[in-house]
Formats: sequence, structure tokens, C-alpha cells
Amino acid sequence: MLVKTSDLRMLDVVNIGDGRRLGNVYDLDLDVETGEILAIILPGEGGFLGLGRRPDIEIPWNRIVRIGVDVILVDLPVQNIEPGSSSRHRHHF
Repeated sequence: MLVKTSDLRMLDVVNIGDGRRLGNVYDLDLDVETGEILAIILPGEGGFLGLGRRPDIEIPWNRIVRIGVDVILVDLPVQNIEPGSSSRHRHHF
């Protein structure tokens, strides 16, 4: 199955652990040397006009269970669904 980065942005991300919709992909964390996708990035929740918004949610690529036609299923322990940031450089698509 061929998936374009523009296609990823249209898909809902759902955690199979609790059925919660986490949002939509808006960025990728890439290894620039290998081209490997390390994580998908979802925007943090809340805020008005971007003010007071929680940090982005980074989901490691190895936690993705399946990419379907309208959803990305991820397997995250519920306590791990906390906003965080990566020490790696993010490359927007």
C-alpha cells in the first residue's frame, strides 16, 4: 500500500487501547540520514488561537498498528498519551 504524506494528514489517529481519537497527523519526525519515519506528530489540545495549547503528541512509528483508508490505529498505553517533545529535529511535510 502506497501512502503519501498528504494522505496521512487527512486520517484520524485512534488509540486501540481506549478507543480515543487523538487527532490528525500534522508533522513527521524524520531521520534525515536514512529517510526513515521515526514518529508521527499530532497537535496538542486546547488553547484559543494557539495560546495555552498543550505540547504536541509524538507517536513513535513502531506504535502504529495499521494505516487504513480513513484511520491510523496506534497502540499506546493510556498513561503514555501525554504531550511530549522530541530531541530530534522535525521536518514538516
